[in-house]
Amino acid sequence: MQQTNKMEFIKVILKSGKEQSIRRFHPWIFSGAIKEIKGDPAEGDVVEIYDNHLEFLAIGHYQIGSIAVRIFSFDKVRIDDIFWKNKLKAAIQFRQQLGFFDNPDTNVFRLIHGEGDGMPGLIIDYYNGTAVIQAHSVGMYLLREKIAFLLKQILTDKITAIYDKSEGTLPYKANLNPKDEYLLGENSEDSVLEHGNQFLIDWETGQKTGFFVDQRESRKLVADYSKGKKVCNVFGYTGGFSVYALKAGASLVHSVDASKPAIEQTNKNVAINFGENAPHEGFAMDAFEFFTHTIEKYDVMILDPPAFAKHQKALSNALQGYKRINQKALEQIKPGGILFTFSCSQAVSRDEFRKSVFAASANARRNVRILHQLSQPADHPISIYHPESEYLKGLVLFVE
Repeated sequence: MQQTNKMEFIKVILKSGKEQSIRRFHPWIFSGAIKEIKGDPAEGDVVEIYDNHLEFLAIGHYQIGSIAVRIFSFDKVRIDDIFWKNKLKAAIQFRQQLGFFDNPDTNVFRLIHGEGDGMPGLIIDYYNGTAVIQAHSVGMYLLREKIAFLLKQILTDKITAIYDKSEGTLPYKANLNPKDEYLLGENSEDSVLEHGNQFLIDWETGQKTGFFVDQRESRKLVADYSKGKKVCNVFGYTGGFSVYALKAGASLVHSVDASKPAIEQTNKNVAINFGENAPHEGFAMDAFEFFTHTIEKYDVMILDPPAFAKHQKALSNALQGYKRINQKALEQIKPGGILFTFSCSQAVSRDEFRKSVFAASANARRNVRILHQLSQPADHPISIYHPESEYLKGLVLFVE
């Protein structure tokens, strides 16, 4: 059970010198930094962090694994409903200040972004009145009903349903047996607007929370380069980039994804925006297989693969994967073409990703210039104290 209404928490004592990153407000404590734990915390419990001289440092959720504590307060405060309500209000007011709640053309955005909003382990996306929660830590999962209640209190009529979709994101060793479910309301609306484009969202069975909200501004940029062009959207999921390209007047758009349901949803999204006769075709096939068989040459290509590296141990293979897929695309693109290429792997740094694309360009023997360097949008804020939260990296390349 969480101890959120008690003033006395289990104390985690750090080894000498291991407090330096915490004094610089980094929100993770690794297991190797811990000298002693005074008590026997269960996963998800609230714990206090102290340095080797027993000076208070922070408060966070305890968890089993390499990251042993995720910090949500660097002040010694009471952790109760008021604390969490203020956390949620601050994140919501930030987005209100940026205009996300007042935009008639966009009603889908990220409401809570983990460390970027001071709530490590918690993701909430907003879909035109439905909030979809994903907990990535046991501590946040145990708070899900409280968070749902407080969200409704704060947003009132702007929230009609809250869906918890944490079953696939929680540590399996926690033995919580989570089940995706509605904490408020039901599935009554699955259509959203993004920059005036309409999308059908399946947050119950789709990937992530149902839509890749973080690519909103990159999709808008693709539109700027797509008029009259042949466009190929690889790892296209439900066709976000494809819809933007068609809206901009692309002469042909091909969408490629290994998932047949994703391509079916892409076709639906194309149809609700442009009817049944749009210049679009979807291919439910592996990206490498597609490149092996296609004879089409494209003016604009988008590569937005899933995370090739979810942790550091997979980094080497991931970098090879990025190099291979980018080389395939560079071999397929027309001279004067534009390549949008992305990595959403937190374990892959911006420099490492760029080096992989550099190697792919050299192997493909194409001269390449960087037009834009992209990151996640403002509703996915990056804490300056937590560089790992800058997970999305993108390059827009001019290929001679």
